[in-house]
Amino acid sequence: MPTFKEVQYYLAGLWLLIRMDQRGFRYLDISERGVTRSFWAILWCAPPIGISWLWWQQAYLSEMPPQTSVGLAFFLRLGLVEAANWLVPLVLAGLLLLIFKIGDKFAPIVVAVNWLGIPLAYLNALLIALIAFVPGSAGLTAILWFALMLALIFALARILRMICGAHPLFVAALTLVLLVPSMVLSDFLQRFLDIYPPGS
Repeated sequence: MPTFKEVQYYLAGLWLLIRMDQRGFRYLDISERGVTRSFWAILWCAPPIGISWLWWQQAYLSEMPPQTSVGLAFFLRLGLVEAANWLVPLVLAGLLLLIFKIGDKFAPIVVAVNWLGIPLAYLNALLIALIAFVPGSAGLTAILWFALMLALIFALARILRMICGAHPLFVAALTLVLLVPSMVLSDFLQRFLDIYPPGS
């Protein structure tokens, strides 16, 4: 598992790429080993993911009858949703790259997207904490979440431009492929697996 210093190193590389600085690639391991190691980002995201799951559990129970309880199966289903959100966009991006015959870009995209998931997960957890512990903050949280999504789109598009080159339409399409399916899939799977708050 990558150490905290290694994760800092990878994130520094992403920051340089967002700033359109080619030196960022020196900080990222895009070898086969590096691609495999980048999935350790999922474990690094475990604490904020756990916070989001507990918040989702409370949101679910608040819409159910008072005697309702949830067990391990509820969290296993949330785990399935999380895994799908992490993997499906990467698979779709890989297919898009194969169609355009630039499969060599897949490794750096996987590495970048996986490590980018860490700051996103922790910032999302901060927003959850805000709405959970600060009464009347729902409106502010919605604005901050929207700002976070805009920042994510901006950062991801800049990173993809550095990886794939200055092809605006392709970069835009790839950005959408990496972001939109997870949003749609998450909502669908939560409802399909019956872990979606009924009143939401």
